[in-house]
Amino acid sequence: MSSQRVHFAQHTIAVEAPAGVVYGLLADAPRWPVLLPAFVHVERIDFDGAEENLRLWWLRHGQVCSASARRVLLPPQRRIEFEVQDGLPGAPTCGVWSVAPDGADRCLLTLRQERPAGPGQPPGALETDVQAELAVLREAAERWERWDELLLSFEDSVYVAGSPELVYDFLYRVEDWAERLPHVEWAEVTEDRPGVQATVLHTCDPDTGRTQVSEAVRLCFPAAGRIVHKQTVTPDPVAAHYGEWSLEPDATGVRVVSVHQVMLRDSAVEPLPGRGAEPVDARRYVREWLGRTSTEALDLARWHAESAVRRL
Repeated sequence: MSSQRVHFAQHTIAVEAPAGVVYGLLADAPRWPVLLPAFVHVERIDFDGAEENLRLWWLRHGQVCSASARRVLLPPQRRIEFEVQDGLPGAPTCGVWSVAPDGADRCLLTLRQERPAGPGQPPGALETDVQAELAVLREAAERWERWDELLLSFEDSVYVAGSPELVYDFLYRVEDWAERLPHVEWAEVTEDRPGVQATVLHTCDPDTGRTQVSEAVRLCFPAAGRIVHKQTVTPDPVAAHYGEWSLEPDATGVRVVSVHQVMLRDSAVEPLPGRGAEPVDARRYVREWLGRTSTEALDLARWHAESAVRRL
């Protein structure tokens, strides 16, 4: 029998949101990057309606961590059992999320976790982690009545009669964007691990002429023709911005898609330059602004790939 010590923690908090809303937030892991600040990307590997395997990427102390997780979803009980197979020191971490109604628009959220004790893992670390996770979930869930006005998603695409590899190369080389994209004034990229980029961009808002600064983490999957990005520092009026560049090749070229998922700041209902004060105006402003920048990048990626073909 193993003598390895195990750290255990369990806490319950009250959440001012219906139990179904809170359970839905927990169950829909691929939406976490736009709702939960620490998550960069969640990839659902497989799902049979009850059990799923996920790959998670999140930020911890400024570093990108990654782990595989297996979850069992039990909707009638509003319960999710999980096991994180790698990631934090001392993993695997096992646990259970459970949600209990406490009135029509209130519930009790419980997180139970256990983790084998490892080097550098003081007993209180798991207690701190559990309480922090509950607090973040509560903050996200208690905004549920505003999700319809603050959340938006959209995509832009272009067809390129050229090489997918050249398109991907253009999208990957963010450090060159200041010379290629009119709205990018300055770009810095750090890639300490292959495929994990930290970027800082200074861009010009054509409506105001102001320089906006954004920072992001990008996960690059060249074999799949995908680049996922999550902004860690966002310009107004955006609170969270998660997106993806994806390539869909066929016999003659490639369709390139840019997908955006955005959470607006609560203050987005305040007047914007030249705009009204209604949420719909902020949504339209962000859709036009991000759509314009992504379309500009898509068009130049097409030119980059198709001009190379013409030169051959």
